[in-house]
Amino acid sequence: MTETSTATEPVPATTADGAKPAAEGTKRRRPLATAARPWLLLAPALAVLAGLLLWPLIQVVQLSLQDYEVRFGGGVATYTGFDHYADLLSSGLLWRTVLPNTVFFAFACVGLTVALGTLVALLLQRLGPLWRLICSTAIMAAWAMPAVTGTYVWIWLFQPQDGLFSRIAGALGLIDPETTNWFTERVPFYAIATLNVVHHGFPFVAITVLAGLLTIPRELYEAGLLDGATAWQRFWRITVPTLRPVFLVVTILSTIWDFKVFTQIFVMPGGSGSNPDVYNLGVFSYIGAFAKNDYGTGAAAAVLLTLLLLAVTLLYVRTLFRQGEEDL
Repeated sequence: MTETSTATEPVPATTADGAKPAAEGTKRRRPLATAARPWLLLAPALAVLAGLLLWPLIQVVQLSLQDYEVRFGGGVATYTGFDHYADLLSSGLLWRTVLPNTVFFAFACVGLTVALGTLVALLLQRLGPLWRLICSTAIMAAWAMPAVTGTYVWIWLFQPQDGLFSRIAGALGLIDPETTNWFTERVPFYAIATLNVVHHGFPFVAITVLAGLLTIPRELYEAGLLDGATAWQRFWRITVPTLRPVFLVVTILSTIWDFKVFTQIFVMPGGSGSNPDVYNLGVFSYIGAFAKNDYGTGAAAAVLLTLLLLAVTLLYVRTLFRQGEEDL
């Protein structure tokens, strides 16, 4: 009589009503725990960000719905609902001056900053290690310069009568240095502000794009040369597709920074409130809140600027994710 193996796979036990055992229910819940683990790890950082960013934003939104009167030892708030938003959106100054100044100035600065930064990055890529280090250090000095200091340099360059550019333009017969003031008219004012912001912002774009350029294999460019591609074709067909995520990131960051430019406008002559033609949303909000003591309207303008930034940022992020899906 021989021994036969009767081992079979264990059959999961079931309860009287056919329910599966608790162990399988636990297994089913494991994916939920796995999905929650990253959020648990991020919870401390998210809590800090909420305290530093979200809570002040909530306070600004709350202030925009009130009339707030500062008094000795505190303040008195009166709920007004959306009255400040209605007054703000019905303001002719907002639609004729403030929003156009903010939007066109920001997009001009972003386009010029990314273009100049990319050109400088391409130049740095062609330099040897020593000269690349020297030039990178030199341009980073512009980025490290405080915005107030850099703005005063540009004010000095365009100072009426004795400014460097005023003298050069006067010598060429383009202007009369005695009667020309670059800071009183809207267009020259923002042209100077654009030069200031682009000069201060392009080093970040240049160094970031340079870091991406150094990761592109040389074989791609060599293959392009063998195929007879010109320098522009190599840039457009190889560099741009490869560095598209880098370009999107620097564009998003530049957009956020340039939409909320305040110092470069406020410090320039006329930008602190004496010339309403050069207001942008940041200065408009500050003047309304602190110069006119209308904290509700100033807060409403700040909320409008935040919503504008959020809309532009979401547009860029959506484009970034679409590009990622196409690459996959």
